[in-house]
Amino acid sequence: MPRFIPALCTVLIITVNCKGPSPESAKDTVQETVEQTEPDIPFYLGTYTDGESQGIYQYSLSADGTLSRTGLVVEAENPSFLALSADGNYLLAVNEVSNAEQTGFVSSFRIGKDTLTFLDQKPTGGAHPCHVAVNPEGYVLVANYSGGNMGLLKIEADGKLSDLMDVQQHEGSGRHPRQEGPHAHSGWFTQDEGIISVDLGANQLWFSEIDTQSQEFTPREPQIFSLEPGAGPRHLTFHPQKPWIYVVNELSSSVSLLKKDPETGAFIITQTISTLPEGSEMDNTCADIHISSDGKFLYASNRGHNSIVVYSMDPGTGELKFKAHEPTRGETPRNFSLSPGDRFLLVANQTTNTVVSFKRNSSSGLLTYVDQVKAPTPVCILFNPVP
Repeated sequence: MPRFIPALCTVLIITVNCKGPSPESAKDTVQETVEQTEPDIPFYLGTYTDGESQGIYQYSLSADGTLSRTGLVVEAENPSFLALSADGNYLLAVNEVSNAEQTGFVSSFRIGKDTLTFLDQKPTGGAHPCHVAVNPEGYVLVANYSGGNMGLLKIEADGKLSDLMDVQQHEGSGRHPRQEGPHAHSGWFTQDEGIISVDLGANQLWFSEIDTQSQEFTPREPQIFSLEPGAGPRHLTFHPQKPWIYVVNELSSSVSLLKKDPETGAFIITQTISTLPEGSEMDNTCADIHISSDGKFLYASNRGHNSIVVYSMDPGTGELKFKAHEPTRGETPRNFSLSPGDRFLLVANQTTNTVVSFKRNSSSGLLTYVDQVKAPTPVCILFNPVP
């Protein structure tokens, strides 16, 4: 009998070990394994170069949300806002400056692995360009803040830029001290081949399109839409499934929902909601706005309150409902960006020189702090599609 005891013990040990982990722990193990094997996601950082920054930097976001710095990838003067060409081969950066001719510049770079190679630079038609956008046909739209106008160029297949083709000069003013005249703050290509130019100073949206024969702006009717007095529109975002536009208002710290009137076809404001806590009278300006790709949650940045405001969205009306304020762990949150797949939200804290990552709950839309990394005067976050 004694000689059978070791065999029995062996069977017992195997039986116990074969039970394996619980379904919950197994799921956690699989998630951890996936995160460990997923490659880091690189992104570019646009900056102001009046301090320690020398130009455009590259960083990486890991699968668990931690951040790391690759380093300076190209020297450039005030590359404050960045955009990608439609094919992902080239990066465009505004040079937010003003020369003797009262114009700034836009520069193009070839994207390589951990590198940017300068290709071209052209005037934008106005001083202090602060936003750039590119459409699939290669048209380049640049908002000139001090010039109060929009510049139109084109990026060619080799990454070189055309000369300035046209300028859309804005007019108008508002009641706020910063609205003494037009200040174009961003420009956006729409799905129906139109353009929306957002002007903080004129307190308006300008609607136009590109005449591909003359290579010029042509107005759409109605050409101008006025926001609520003193709003100061800055950026906007489009709902991914519905014909709704959300405008973040820098000066009034609010978000406005725009829809088309079914009878007239003109835009109307159906909701304006504050980005601040109820009853707050603190000094604050908004900077950026983004919507999740599933169209369920919207985010906007508060400079002063130093937070990201989180809204849920009514699927039928598009109206926003406040959910939370997430502190940005730094001052003056400027641009922020959702990572590919919307798993993380990254924020550029301009004054305190940090980029901060938050994990995003896809069910609730809420954010959880993960990590931060030092960055010199960060202004714009752009994820890099090149592995």
